[in-house]
Amino acid sequence: MTRGRFIALEGGEGAGKSTQARLLADELRKQGLDVLLTREPGGTPGAEAIRSLLLDPPGEGWGAQAEALLFAAARADHVARVIRPALEAGTWVVCDRFLDSSLAYQGGGGGLSVADLRELHRIGSGGLLPDITLLFEVPEAEIAARLARRDGGMADAIGGRGEAYHAQVGDAFRALADAEPDRFTKVYAGGPLEATHALVMQALLPITGPQG
Repeated sequence: MTRGRFIALEGGEGAGKSTQARLLADELRKQGLDVLLTREPGGTPGAEAIRSLLLDPPGEGWGAQAEALLFAAARADHVARVIRPALEAGTWVVCDRFLDSSLAYQGGGGGLSVADLRELHRIGSGGLLPDITLLFEVPEAEIAARLARRDGGMADAIGGRGEAYHAQVGDAFRALADAEPDRFTKVYAGGPLEATHALVMQALLPITGPQG
């Protein structure tokens, strides 16, 4: 059986990844592919429970190290129970965030060593990487407007961190993409939904091939 393909969508807050992940999964299904749409942290009952702990933390919340370990634990369960079995069954996996969010948020934003975060991923998830990672880039002014509309002044524990933190996250994402151009494809996501979706499908031509 042919192995499925693994596509991850990455970017900072308000980049529109979740919407584009749904559009992408729908389009791939129209092409006759078996597609699993999933997210991180999440995707399994255990990982969804960890998601709640991370985004609505108890007490004083988590330090950077504990946060990184929780993300790694959620990812390990997700990979073992959902992603690897789906890929081995020939299913295409579309994932809203994966390893690079940890490298950008807990690494770039939280100041942890990227090498240590990669080692956690090696231990927990066998070092699994997507076949292609789409990095969504949006102008800062547009992101601010989107977040105001989306959150209505409310945000989760990570999304609600300060401007300096999210600037560091954005810088980290760009640095990761620049360092590994064969693994990342940057997608301008500051325009209308339909235009971004068209760019996504164009970026995936190396693995989907031309349609029609």
